[in-house]
Amino acid sequence: MPLGLIALAIGAFGIGLTEFVIMGLLPEVAQDFGVTESAAGWLISGYALAVVVGALVLTAAATRLPKKPVLLGLIVLFIIGNVLTALADDYGIAMLGRIIAALCHGAFFGIGSVVAAGLVAPEKKAGAIAIMFTGLTAANVFGVPFGTFLGQELGWRSTFWAISGIGVLAFVGIALLVPRLPRPTAHVSLRSELSAFRSGQVWFSLIVTILAFGGMFGAFTYIAYTLTEVSGFATSTVPWLLVLFGAGLVLGNWLGGRLADRAIDRTLVIFIAALVMVLALFSVAAPSGIATIIALFLMGGFGFGTVPGLQSRVMQYAGGAPTLASGANIGAFNIGNALGAWAGGMGISAGLGYTSPIWMGAILTGIALVVMVVAAARARSALSRDALSRDAVSRDVLSRDALSRDAVSSGTGPTAVASVPAG
Repeated sequence: MPLGLIALAIGAFGIGLTEFVIMGLLPEVAQDFGVTESAAGWLISGYALAVVVGALVLTAAATRLPKKPVLLGLIVLFIIGNVLTALADDYGIAMLGRIIAALCHGAFFGIGSVVAAGLVAPEKKAGAIAIMFTGLTAANVFGVPFGTFLGQELGWRSTFWAISGIGVLAFVGIALLVPRLPRPTAHVSLRSELSAFRSGQVWFSLIVTILAFGGMFGAFTYIAYTLTEVSGFATSTVPWLLVLFGAGLVLGNWLGGRLADRAIDRTLVIFIAALVMVLALFSVAAPSGIATIIALFLMGGFGFGTVPGLQSRVMQYAGGAPTLASGANIGAFNIGNALGAWAGGMGISAGLGYTSPIWMGAILTGIALVVMVVAAARARSALSRDALSRDAVSRDVLSRDALSRDAVSSGTGPTAVASVPAG
């Protein structure tokens, strides 16, 4: 395994920690700045929106630049944002720090996916992307509980100082371990990168990303309420149950990457279908503690198991211009986050109970499954047409060659030499 993948995973770990650890520290942050909990919640929502902007704008701006220096620049932006958050003496500065850190998020994962895929053989691309995303899953399993504990014991700012230190480590790792990838032989411009969006399969992949991830994240956003109000778990057990969910993320990410390298579309259809079933059963069986524990693990596994395949699929159908499409898919994940959270919140506000985010997530994921099946069928149909076209061309060429040989052998063809009697 190329050591550069480890460096990319460290960067992903720090970025994932920045995104998710704030959820466990909102009460401390709100109290420190003297704002309401809903206002503090914008430190999460604002971050997600900035991720989408950065995924498109910064990735587009970097299309003609060498990728390793761009990754290092994004890590510097990440460090600056977290240091600013740690030093913030008012809510506005903290929000600014969060936005700066978020701008690097989408571009890092988008460009990093292309770099990771370039470090390995073509048949191992999805697995390489999965290794990089392991940092993000590990942030949920290990980083968030530890970061929350650190912030509760030493103040929430200490967590962001620790994250800044992880950023420095990632910068050193990328600088030393990620090789400079050769420049593409063809000229890469923003126009050529935008041409990737002419592919219907790229759009299919983006839609599946939004819906499938939105379904899982919608259920996950309000999971604490489900665990305590429906499943009957004590509040003190929620962090440990979330670790179980995170363990599912790690396993699903690894397994999904391995299987996607063999057959992307089949893997995605199977994982999304399994996620639909898990969410549907979870919404019914949530009052059972044992069923909830099993469902949490499987929800994380099948949900995040789609990530390497979806990221690899977008890059595959983007052809020779994968960078911006890759960044757009990272933005799609965060649009899905927002969509799922909105749908789940609507269910609760409508008085449908704390299981409503789960079955609404199942509906979103079910739609994603339909779109994925259609996309896979159209992809197979296109391959079949191409194969038939190639066979027809081959038969035509062989037929012409045979006719030409027959003509030459009979002396009637254009290459036959006329017999001229001696004069």
